[in-house]
Amino acid sequence: MTKYTILPADTYLVRNRTVFSEQDRVLLIMLYQPLLGNSAISLYFTLWSYLDKSEVLSREWTHHHLMTNMRAKLEEILVAREKLEAIGLLRTLVKSDHINHYIYELYSPLSASEFLNNPILSTSLYNNVGALEYEKIVDYFKLPKLNTKEYEDITKSFNDVFESVSVSSLEHVLEDIRAKKKRTHTLSTNLDLQGVLAMIPEEILNPRSITKEMRELIDKLVFIYQLDHDACVDLLRNSVTLKRTLDKSLLKKNARNYYGFEHGGKLPSIVYRNQPEYLRKPAGDGSKKAKMIYTFETISPYDFLKAKNQGVKPSKNDLKIVEYLMVEFELKPGVVNVLLDFVLRVNNNKLNRSYIESIASQWKRSKIETVEAAMDLANKEYRKRAKGKVKTKIKEEAPEWFDQDLESKKPSEERLKEMKELLNEFK
Repeated sequence: MTKYTILPADTYLVRNRTVFSEQDRVLLIMLYQPLLGNSAISLYFTLWSYLDKSEVLSREWTHHHLMTNMRAKLEEILVAREKLEAIGLLRTLVKSDHINHYIYELYSPLSASEFLNNPILSTSLYNNVGALEYEKIVDYFKLPKLNTKEYEDITKSFNDVFESVSVSSLEHVLEDIRAKKKRTHTLSTNLDLQGVLAMIPEEILNPRSITKEMRELIDKLVFIYQLDHDACVDLLRNSVTLKRTLDKSLLKKNARNYYGFEHGGKLPSIVYRNQPEYLRKPAGDGSKKAKMIYTFETISPYDFLKAKNQGVKPSKNDLKIVEYLMVEFELKPGVVNVLLDFVLRVNNNKLNRSYIESIASQWKRSKIETVEAAMDLANKEYRKRAKGKVKTKIKEEAPEWFDQDLESKKPSEERLKEMKELLNEFK
């Protein structure tokens, strides 16, 4: 990529690639500003203000005008611009003659649910503002819960109200109509991958074998496990195959081991999160199954395993499995809890990694995101296993939430006590 030296005389236009709303201002200030800083958000709002009355395109300005308006040095503006680019709020185009001419394209911020459920963005926000402020931010964006169990859906469909019409005259596609657009954020890790690769001889690692997918994986690992330049060099060196390529599995394992060594065996904070609010079941249902759903939704996988261990901290191996499910398969915390509970019950309280992986792969393909959907799928899996066990007369302990007539069955006093303690601990 060609490097351009930006000068005060260089011109720019601002082009709107989306549809802005007042909610976007709130999202930028509450979610993005703690990550990007005041200068980057100020630049975004300033560029936004230059758009015409239709919020489509600005007139041409010089960067000297931008420096004067923001009372900032050009170097500061450039740093702020790069932050906006990296997180997906800005796209920069340039052409050059006797001076450089820039086009700054503005994109919408992610919605609150998209941002807070992105493991990288939410973890970064958590680390920047702290636990207390993070919870306040989450509470601000929560939707009030309504129990609609006793309501009937009487919404009309389109064809109930409108008659069908011929669309032959409207077959052309309106490609230039304005719509709300967002760009995927790029990881700004400050890692010079070319510099890292230059430190590794080509007879050890073939740099041409580093695909775009592998680069993205390296960036992700660098970000999640906080790897610096030297650590990344060692990481790549120790993850090379005999064919002078990188082994993905070994790369992930080595990154995890490095983080554990540097942080006293602790795991990234993603392991301690609970189910996103927007994926939770509305309150109001008092059944035992609903209470179990509430339990799965409101505790982290770490705390869930700790409760299963009667208050004893989970082993490192068990926590590595949890981390693996959340980072590699991107399963939601509540879904991980259901998976862990299911495997522990049908596998004699053992977390068999290969069996867990097979279930996680299926749930990932099925796009399971809610606790209730995970429980339903686990129910089907248990019934399937139970049919295969009939002939050998092997009986497995099924979670109580598998039974459709759950309320009609009286649980044991021991189980009731266990559930009560579990629910009280995490309310």
